[in-house]
Formats: sequence, structure tokens, C-alpha cells
Amino acid sequence: MSERLSGPELVALVQRVFQPQPGESALAILVDLPDAKVPDDADWAARRAIAMEWVQELSAHRAELGLAGHLVVYPNVHTNNGDLPDRAWLLSPGPLPSVAALDPAAAIPFAEIYETHPILIAITRFSATAPLKLAAKRYPIRAATMPGFRADMIPALRLDYAEVNRRVNLLKDLLDRAEGADFRFDTPSGPCELHIDLRHRTGHASGGLLPTPGVAGNLPSGEAYIVPYEGEFLGDPSRTHGVMPVQFGTEIVRYRIVANKALEVLSEGPKSREEAALLAREPAYGNLAELGLGVLAAFGVKPIGEILLDEKLGLHLAFGRSDHFGGQVGPAQFSSPEAVIHIDRVYVPETQPDVKVLAVDLALADGSTVGLMRNGEYQLAF
Repeated sequence: MSERLSGPELVALVQRVFQPQPGESALAILVDLPDAKVPDDADWAARRAIAMEWVQELSAHRAELGLAGHLVVYPNVHTNNGDLPDRAWLLSPGPLPSVAALDPAAAIPFAEIYETHPILIAITRFSATAPLKLAAKRYPIRAATMPGFRADMIPALRLDYAEVNRRVNLLKDLLDRAEGADFRFDTPSGPCELHIDLRHRTGHASGGLLPTPGVAGNLPSGEAYIVPYEGEFLGDPSRTHGVMPVQFGTEIVRYRIVANKALEVLSEGPKSREEAALLAREPAYGNLAELGLGVLAAFGVKPIGEILLDEKLGLHLAFGRSDHFGGQVGPAQFSSPEAVIHIDRVYVPETQPDVKVLAVDLALADGSTVGLMRNGEYQLAF
């Protein structure tokens, strides 16, 4: 039988994650719709069904929650973390129309949705994390983003997020104090070393709790993360350099990183050629956009093949857009809105079995070094 959250469990989840405040009267659940360019699939249809069920359950338990639950739909934006449309549709629960059947005259500005719905939950095909993080800087909202959510992630919503949050904040504190991170990987074709410049940056905590207006983050959650320094200060180039390995199937692609950008692919193979062509066509894709440190593996959570959950298990590095995390690379640096991407690569044995994380060391501002990971395991006494 498929996992599901009951009405009381949903109420408890919203109360725990968002801690609704007096005067708040509504929350919105956002879904994106398939179209001719990106057709529907079974997981996407199931995700929309979960969203509609949650709206119905929250509406049925409005008295306990103190918030009305509304469904907001919009045409998908064809890429992860691309900007949202200017307008969307506020619908009653029930069968969803196709994109073509949506009445343009009935659409309302997203700004109006933000102003009337201080709590947002985005259960979408394409990640809305970046645009909602930026919207949270302009409007008093808090948003949980759930791109690629599936029913088999529901157990991760029942974790002890007070403990998850505690561990995440310990890691954030280390990232705040770090000026660099040094990685040693082992691969079948030999070792790879990578230095990531963390100067001029502070970390972020995404521990599954979003009680404060002006924030947005993933749910399920459980990571601390930071944007590498991208060299925006005149006369102070980024010191990020080295070789970053990423396993795709049986092939390991090795990217040569200089000044925080993947400039070329050193490996050979079909995927290596594909990635090299992508870097040539879309240089912003090669921006090293995030160092993330997930904690959920320690709670017994296993990867399921969806980034939303898998990245929260342990170490991950990302290419692409970084402005939603406080970096310098955003839609303007890409060739088109549909080319905008933020893509995570997760370094746990189940996702990259042939890439071994031998060591991760943090160089702190006081000159000391913290041995953060050895053989893929944290060395901290949480």
C-alpha cells in the first residue's frame, strides 16, 4: 500500500515546519502542469494527486489548523529553478485542467498569491526553490519546495526534525568559519583533488523548519550548504580549482575546474562528450554553485533516485545557478530562461559507487583544519 499522510499528520507537519502565526489565514499548495513540450508521466500525475489530496485534507481540518488550504497551478517552466510565470491560477480542488484549457482571464499575479498566502508548499515537477527563495526576499512568505516529491519520501517527513535541525546548524557553523574545503576522491582511473574557495561566504541551514517569514527551503530537508566564492571582487579571483569527478551510470566524467568554473572535460566516453558539449554551449552550467552537507543518512534514510531526498543524505556539489543562495550566477548568465539550471551531484555509495570520498577537510579562518569526512563518513561527534 502506498504511503500517505493522514489529515492530522498533515496538520502536525504544517504546524511543526511553519509554526503558523496569529493573523495568518491561508496556505497555498503549488503544482506545475505538463504541456506539449514536457508531457505528463506517472510520477508527475501521482505528485499532483498528492497535492490535491493534501489540499482536501487540510481544508477538512481547517478548524484544527486555523488556515484555509488553496490550490495554485501554473504551466511548468521546462527547467529546474527557472523563473516562475508572472501569473497563476487559484483553483478549487478537483480535476485539474490542461494548460491549454486554463482561462488567461482568470489568472492572477503571483505577487497577489504571495501577499495573501504567507505559507507555500510547492509540490512540483521542476524545482521552484530558486524563484521562491528570491520571492521570499520581497514578500513575507515562507515556502517549502518539494520538486520530484514521491510517496516513498513520506517517511522522511516523520523524522525528528528538531535533531535534524541541530545537526544541520552545527555544520552551518563550520561552513561559516571555513575559508576553503579540500576534497580527495578515488576513482577507477585514479585520484582526483579539488579545492573549493569558501572566502567571502556564509553557510545556510536547511533543517526542515521554516518558522520565519522571508525564507524558502526544501522539504524533506536536512542539509547545510554554501555557495563557493565566484570571484566577483575586483582583483580577487576565486581560488576554486582541481578535478571534480561525477559518475553517470558506469562512466565517470572528470571536470577540470579553474576559478570556480568547469572549463573542460578530461575524461572520454559518450557522457563525457555530452557534458563537454554542454559546457561549450552553456558556460554558466559549469559554475560550481554549491557545496552541500546532508545529514539524513544517519537517520536510516536511503536514496530513491530523486534529488530532493538524495542530496539530503550526505555530501553533494552542484553546478549552475547560485543567485538564490547568495551567489552571482542567475538567469542573466544563461542563454535563455529554459537553459537555467541548478543540478546537484550526490556523493553517497548508492548514487556514485565508483567515486570514493576519501577525505574532506575544512580550512578555517583561524588557520586550523577540521577533518570533516573520511571515507564518506562524517568525523564530527554530533
